[in-house]
Amino acid sequence: MNYSETLEYLFSQLPMYQRQGAAAFKKDLSNTLALCELLGNPQNKFKSIHIAGTNGKGSVSHMLASVFQEAGYKVGLYTSPHLTDFRERIKINGEMISEQSVIGFVDNYKSGFEEIKPSFFEMTVALAFDHFANSKVDIAIIETGLGGRLDSTNVITPELSVITNIGYDHQQFLGETLPEIAGEKAGIIKPNVPVVVGEFQQEVAEVFEAKARETNSRLRFANREWETREEVLEDDKLQMKIRHYDGMELEVESELSGPHQAKNLITALEAIRTLSDASWNVTR
Repeated sequence: MNYSETLEYLFSQLPMYQRQGAAAFKKDLSNTLALCELLGNPQNKFKSIHIAGTNGKGSVSHMLASVFQEAGYKVGLYTSPHLTDFRERIKINGEMISEQSVIGFVDNYKSGFEEIKPSFFEMTVALAFDHFANSKVDIAIIETGLGGRLDSTNVITPELSVITNIGYDHQQFLGETLPEIAGEKAGIIKPNVPVVVGEFQQEVAEVFEAKARETNSRLRFANREWETREEVLEDDKLQMKIRHYDGMELEVESELSGPHQAKNLITALEAIRTLSDASWNVTR
């Protein structure tokens, strides 16, 4: 198959691709686990950061990928959806996966795919994991697609779990109340893996605190660790002076200048601080 034919296969050939709504929402991770087994369990061959949340997870993912790349690491980045090119979903050090890699992945495993009958999203996650493992990335930033607990990405054991915030989204799948939605997103918290939650929200804080106790995970709420001292938008760039409660002060500039980027920056900084405590050299 050429690249166009491969994309057509990914998007539309298997029946699951044509399903929408509840019919496309899986009740478990069995398909993703079967795919990973077919590929030799690539999810176990690279280190990762797992990011969920209602808003900001894409921005935080890109911030962390940029920081790790600037620190000299080879960094995978998996995000969704794409804007114009399918390959935007899967990058290493900012470069999209090649068309030939996408073609080769489908050609090599097509018979197995037709037996497992994965969804588009499950296959795309498997492609990302396979690409990152084969490319020997130092770390991959993995963004969830929907929720957390049953999201196809939730087969990794990351270095850090990050949950940006909780709002009303995909209620037909994740629950009608904020605590129910938080419970689904808290499903990415793994045993003995630290977790950063971007915003302390009274209505859902106990959900994360209870899950962290259950998994013996150190929990930090980013906006309880940092405070914004000054925030200025100048030349389409966000300039911030922020202070950590241990006394450290930073001046930060970001080209991401939307109204919520200050919160996203603080979340990313707390993630970096947590990983630095775990001996990742990302603070310079």
